[in-house]
Amino acid sequence: MERRCWWCLPVLSCLLQTFSAHSDFYTSIGHMTDLLYTEKDLVTSLNDYITAEEKKLNQVKLWAEKLDVLSATAMQDPEGFLGHPVNAFKLMKRLNTEWGDLESLVLKDTTDGFISNLTLQRKHFLIDEDQTGAAKNLRPFVICKFVTTDSSTGVRHKSPMTVEDCFELGKIAYSRVDYYHTELWMEQALKQLDEGEESTMDKVTVLDYLSYAIYQQGELGRALELTKRLLILDPEHQRANGNLKYFEFQSRGSDASKEKMHLREPVPEREIYEMLCRGEGIKLTPRRQSQLFCCYHDNHSHPKYLLSPVKQEDEWDRPYIVHYHDIISHSEIEKVEELAKPRLRRAIISNPITGVLETAPYRISKSAWLTAYEHPLIDQINQRIEDLTGLAMDTAEEVQVANYGVGGQYEPHFDFGWTDEPDAFKELGTGNRIATWLFYVIISICMGLLPCLPPPT
Repeated sequence: MERRCWWCLPVLSCLLQTFSAHSDFYTSIGHMTDLLYTEKDLVTSLNDYITAEEKKLNQVKLWAEKLDVLSATAMQDPEGFLGHPVNAFKLMKRLNTEWGDLESLVLKDTTDGFISNLTLQRKHFLIDEDQTGAAKNLRPFVICKFVTTDSSTGVRHKSPMTVEDCFELGKIAYSRVDYYHTELWMEQALKQLDEGEESTMDKVTVLDYLSYAIYQQGELGRALELTKRLLILDPEHQRANGNLKYFEFQSRGSDASKEKMHLREPVPEREIYEMLCRGEGIKLTPRRQSQLFCCYHDNHSHPKYLLSPVKQEDEWDRPYIVHYHDIISHSEIEKVEELAKPRLRRAIISNPITGVLETAPYRISKSAWLTAYEHPLIDQINQRIEDLTGLAMDTAEEVQVANYGVGGQYEPHFDFGWTDEPDAFKELGTGNRIATWLFYVIISICMGLLPCLPPPT
């Protein structure tokens, strides 16, 4: 029988790894950790530059303070002051020498170290694709509805989104003709502006995008209301005035609540998926819950687990999902990370139309494949899976190590071939997939990172 092993692992970071080519940083947290070290080094250089500038400025300040006192005294009686030969000598000295020294101090360039390091580290910098990719991949966090606030229970490393952040993400969604997420981000930007957050972004611009996104989703009444609000703030807004006339014309000609448009709203399955990611998904009935158990599992008295069974927790009944606790050690995790990181490459999918293997915007991760013959540990863990499940590893695929990036995700999909895909895994020569084993060696403290596994309809 076939068994697919899929491990979802974090990857240890290393100091300033040099990449010969751009490698889609945003698709892997493992590779993005390298960027943190790059930025840390730049911050150190920047602080050194600031210290040098402050030291130089303090010297200039001391000089200015000394001259302030001297000048105030001299100007009370200029002739009497210069009548003293020492004062006259010092004035000549200052003008001939000391002001020149001050000029040299002011012109002293303290930026060399910082600029040199900045130039050196520039090869690690991102391209526009990375920033746009990272922005696109914040969409799962919109589903979870916690990225814009700082009060989500259990969320560490909080970094609330500013008005500018929300607007930028809304614009990216808008450019992708994704009006559903344009609306979500622009509404959040408007909410924060209404709450008084200081921003360089104005309500007029936000309302302009928001009203159009809502109109494109068929809500003519709301679009009209928001357009009127925009015109209160800016009565001369040319596009809003044109939209107002158009919206009012449409409203007069038909019942806006029944107007049919081509909508880009999420389908019901999508809504279920988003609910699952928020922990609001389908709940088991008490009767079904009563059929789920926690126990010590030895796979029918298997010799390896008879005296030391593993902790098993039933998570779901249809399809059957079981959770084994403490099944892999930290040292094993670290070794697998060590083996996988050099091989991490952008994950690909099989194009359902052409069959070509290619990257896809709905699978944001990097993957590496490990075989049992290349290290004893992989063989040992494969054997552990066989002993616990009774499924032979002879027809299992290679171990896949997946490392997810910013908002890392793989959109809802099936790991097996449907009935209309009889040759979905023909190249494996082992038939269709029947099960997936996931080793989760890092558990996010925020919702949405673990897989959403709804029961089949």
